[in-house]
Amino acid sequence: MRLGVRMVLGAAAAALLAACSGPAADKSAGKEGGAPADAGVVNLYTARHYDSDTQIYEAFTKKTGIKVRRIEAPGPQLIERMKAEGDASPADVLVVADGGVMGLAAEAGLLQPNPSAEVKRLVDGHLRDERDLWAAVSRRARVIAYDSTKVKPEEVDTYEELASPRFKGKLCVRNADNPYNLSLLSALIERWGPEKALTWAKAVVANMARAPQGGDIDQIKAVGAGQCEVAITNSYYYLRLVANGDEVTKKVLLAWPSIDGRGAHVNVSGAGIAKNAPNRDNAVKFIEFMLSPEAQAIFANVTNEFPVVKGTRMPERVAAFADRPADPLPVSRYGARQGEAQRVFEEAGWR
Repeated sequence: MRLGVRMVLGAAAAALLAACSGPAADKSAGKEGGAPADAGVVNLYTARHYDSDTQIYEAFTKKTGIKVRRIEAPGPQLIERMKAEGDASPADVLVVADGGVMGLAAEAGLLQPNPSAEVKRLVDGHLRDERDLWAAVSRRARVIAYDSTKVKPEEVDTYEELASPRFKGKLCVRNADNPYNLSLLSALIERWGPEKALTWAKAVVANMARAPQGGDIDQIKAVGAGQCEVAITNSYYYLRLVANGDEVTKKVLLAWPSIDGRGAHVNVSGAGIAKNAPNRDNAVKFIEFMLSPEAQAIFANVTNEFPVVKGTRMPERVAAFADRPADPLPVSRYGARQGEAQRVFEEAGWR
């Protein structure tokens, strides 16, 4: 590429980033007091919106001197934005709180291989894209919250049991277009095939106590209020309630269902280097820092997510579930099955 073209693209990227800046869209993290000399920036496109992440950004800047400039939006919106920006995209790192959406970003050609040997060393193979386009930085399980006064643990130790007539009119769920539900169904299609997955989804729809609505905490609260007896939820939402001493967790407990004896469905937050990252070296450093003992402990303590890196210190409430059996299905498969999952949900009538 000629120098003049580089300058034009660089100016366009800078202008685009500046245009998107503002209190709601582009936020700088970290203070320079006590930090190393200014080492530039890393432009982060993130679908995560947690306090834990702000703490990680600040710690990263303090350690490296690299400022984190971020744009927050749902994962699919970030993907469309990067497509529209093309070669002029200012994005350095994409972080999404769902393995399926990360897979879609990879398939769209929006990411480049991460050369970091440290990432490969720290993150197990099934928690990374096989082409090293992205890697998990935190884990969560999509499991079952149940009313312990009405449901026995052995009645909810597999996902198949959610489709049992036992729970007719007693199940609460989120909408079908929720990324966590799409990735769960993608995993079930991968393990069971589309026909069995469709049969399961239809039975789940028949068991719904109400139309799909709300977020995961709403599902847990509905179980506590007696609107349903079981609900599908991400583990960290339940553990957040435990951490806050919410009374609902005295009645509602967390089951750890298994897929064909392999363990629970695990989803991840993933991070990848943008294909046209203008600050590629800083992007590598940022992702490596997200896997550092400091950052992994923040994920566990603040967001109640499971660490990716073995040996991370975590509170007892998180440790109690962190090492339970988890399906070793490669998370990169979720993205490959997203289209099928959407069709199955539609045919099953899961809205």
